[in-house]
Amino acid sequence: MSRFFVSPKNIKRKEIIVKGSEAHHIAGVMRLKGGDKIVVFDGTGKEYTGFIKEVDKKSKKIIIEIVSTKRPFAGTLPEIVLAQAIPKKDKMDYIVEKAVELGVSRVIPVISKRTVVRPDKASRKKKTERWRRIAVAASKQCGGLRVPKIESIVEYHEIMGQLDNYDLVLFACLDEDTIPLKKAISSFKSGKVLVFIGPEGDFTPEEIILATRDNSRFVSLGRKVLKSDTAGLFILSILNYEFSV
Repeated sequence: MSRFFVSPKNIKRKEIIVKGSEAHHIAGVMRLKGGDKIVVFDGTGKEYTGFIKEVDKKSKKIIIEIVSTKRPFAGTLPEIVLAQAIPKKDKMDYIVEKAVELGVSRVIPVISKRTVVRPDKASRKKKTERWRRIAVAASKQCGGLRVPKIESIVEYHEIMGQLDNYDLVLFACLDEDTIPLKKAISSFKSGKVLVFIGPEGDFTPEEIILATRDNSRFVSLGRKVLKSDTAGLFILSILNYEFSV
């Protein structure tokens, strides 16, 4: 059964009001009608099952009557955040989509010293809006109850001030002093994890020094050198396995 996304503000007691593109998708694309069963999620962790009560094609509005609500899992799984240096072409689209499927809570697009893609202010806004739409679509498809937050693009030095907010920072790089990923996460059980992935040309020595903290682990991803758009998804897959994210 298809799932649809609505903002929490459109949920009123026992009813959900769907407007805009999602209403068009429900009635115009999927051709659902009054009385049809439907599943909706609000991106905060709640999922609603109900029946279409009214379809107003003129005002492009659909009213859904809620019959059951699924609430977030109250566990202690790690919160995973991906900080990704923006790769060339449209590879970031793919990274956002797959990172959402693999259970991240946030994605932070980063411009580092060797990042080739350096959008201007207007392009940054457009790219971020596109990635947010991709995150919603991926959440709908994969059955996620939350829509991960896609942050605005930040410069490398800006995210350095956020590292102390995490319990563990996994910094994937080609430095000689890296440790195996397996060792880096061997004693970690729960908390906030930042997965930091660099650009195609890797981090500079100065950037690695700036990222050195007590909670930082500079990790190797094995014998092969993985591309920037592969490395983050590789780590997220392993964390998924280890922690059942």
